[in-house]
Amino acid sequence: MSPVEKIMRTAPVIPVLVIEDAAHARAIAEALVAGGLPVLEVTLRTAAALDAIAEMKKVPGAIVGAGTVVDVAGLDSAIAAGAEFIVSPGLTDNLGKAAIAKNIPFLPGVASAGDIMRGLDLGLTHFKFFPAEANGGLPALKSLIGPFGQCKFCPTGGIKQEMAADWLAVPEILCVGGSWLVGKGVPDVAAIESAARAASALRN
Repeated sequence: MSPVEKIMRTAPVIPVLVIEDAAHARAIAEALVAGGLPVLEVTLRTAAALDAIAEMKKVPGAIVGAGTVVDVAGLDSAIAAGAEFIVSPGLTDNLGKAAIAKNIPFLPGVASAGDIMRGLDLGLTHFKFFPAEANGGLPALKSLIGPFGQCKFCPTGGIKQEMAADWLAVPEILCVGGSWLVGKGVPDVAAIESAARAASALRN
């Protein structure tokens, strides 16, 4: 099993996190890990993201990666901060080749057959389907799985707790990305742990 597939199979939901204040990062990570979701994607959408990755890495059991990586500079910054895997919203040859050269688990975003074929040309077989709901939802991904059955997917974007089980019932879908687990502002750790427990129970 490849390193990226091992990460994808660790838990049914990968929390997609937008951290505004690195001081909150450790408490969020502890609550998610306690709830059974150890794989954490910190999006590089805020000034606090890289510090948040470094803080979350201190939590026992946490597997911390960087999301919203859009270029090689972002890739390098994420790795320097301690990211253990990389997620991107799309796929370019430059970013794909750089991630492969760095030998880091890489989950690039795809939205079409052409995107998947570009990934396959680079030797990649594991993808984030993004934006999942806006891009046609489960029927669209099922249509893509038809010609690309050798690939595995993590749909992300617009997925909620109540629909996640439908996605996870498809064998080629190893996990889903979820932004519903952590609200804005000061983290409510009890609520986060409770949401994580419900999400971790989705594995069929």
